[in-house]
Amino acid sequence: MKKLILILTIAMTVAFSQRATAQETIVDVAVGNEDFSTLVSALKAADLVSALQGDGPFTVFAPTNSAFNKIDSNTLASLLEPNNQEALANILKYHVVSGKLSAKDVVGALKDGNGKVELEALNGQVLTVMQKNEKIWLMDGKGNYSEIVATDVMASNGVIHVIDTVVMPE
Repeated sequence: MKKLILILTIAMTVAFSQRATAQETIVDVAVGNEDFSTLVSALKAADLVSALQGDGPFTVFAPTNSAFNKIDSNTLASLLEPNNQEALANILKYHVVSGKLSAKDVVGALKDGNGKVELEALNGQVLTVMQKNEKIWLMDGKGNYSEIVATDVMASNGVIHVIDTVVMPE
């Protein structure tokens, strides 16, 4: 009987934790992860928080704080200023694709596309996903690469894939 109670308790705990996690939006997940604090600040500065709290679904290629640190500090500070809100929003929308694309979906598309697939970002420009050296990469419109370092961080309105470099639109 004690084993049955233990098993039921564990099952209920797992089910509750999965449900609790699934209720968080992409923004909630980002806010809850210290490594996305620069991204969250940028989303606020660009006035995109409410958009990414919407129904979606969205696929977000989320740069970490260290990815933002690769940008010149003066450039980053300038982008976060109110008068550059439109430019910042354009960059951030370049990291978002409409629809929920899990890692499995991306790998399948890469297989169908012979190791390469183009995705239209919310800013209307193309992001290229490619497989190279047994890793998955994003290539931006300027030919720069960002490695996808973690996948399938699920949210109630989509999925986050973590990238190590900010991708830049043309």
